[in-house]
Amino acid sequence: MLSNSFSSANTENPFARHLGQAGHEPAQSAQAFRGPTGVEVSWARHLEEVREAQKLRFEVFSLEMGARLQTSVPGHDVDLFDNYCEHLLVRASDTGQVIGTYRVLTPIQAQRVGSTYSDTEFDLTRLRTIRDNMVELGRSCVHPAHRHGGVILALWGALTGFMVRNQLDTMIGCASIPLLHEGRVDGNIAASVWQQVRQKHLASVQYQVLPRKPFPMERLNHELPVSPPALVQAYLRLGAKVMGPPAWDADFQCADLPLMMRLQDLPARYRRHFLGLS
Repeated sequence: MLSNSFSSANTENPFARHLGQAGHEPAQSAQAFRGPTGVEVSWARHLEEVREAQKLRFEVFSLEMGARLQTSVPGHDVDLFDNYCEHLLVRASDTGQVIGTYRVLTPIQAQRVGSTYSDTEFDLTRLRTIRDNMVELGRSCVHPAHRHGGVILALWGALTGFMVRNQLDTMIGCASIPLLHEGRVDGNIAASVWQQVRQKHLASVQYQVLPRKPFPMERLNHELPVSPPALVQAYLRLGAKVMGPPAWDADFQCADLPLMMRLQDLPARYRRHFLGLS
């Protein structure tokens, strides 16, 4: 677990815990590389950098979204999966402030911790055949002053490069639908978003999963003219599929959609942008 320091493997290379076990070759140093104008992307190399990501997560999830976080470090979002994950950071070039983050749980580290975070919310039995090449993305957030396409593109550029270098092909994660609307919890929003995305973006049956704590949609209005959250829309444009109905996350006051994205499903223009492929 993360305490006062990282393991020696993690301080040397942010991929070492996965690469050293799985035989993959590190193709990217831990040092920052430039993304779109005004931002820099890097993998956290030590605890202090992880704390920067956890602080941003706390500000977004707790202070902005009202999540009830159980954390061992005041003012930071910390959970048991953090010590097993690689943490991707986007910084503002002018200030060095962390303005965006993802955490990435590789197959080897998922075996070590015993599951993915998504396993705690969904029965992922149908994904057992792809787990060896599957990473989990989680705790994604962007500072409210920087919620534009550049930060998301920077994160995804680094993620897809990591996937290709290490011969991984599938990403999964939980995409949150916030329920707070005009100061009150409104489950009709989540029900309406689910009704929309299931029509065009539902995964094939072999990848469909069920929530352990289903979001109670039976008596809700499914017909509201609302759009999915911006991040969910971005995932769907990248070719992501929704693996099933949302789970109810009481601590985060949201409905979580299970998403899966395979590199082979990236639309051609994004394959060119991220991978340089036609």
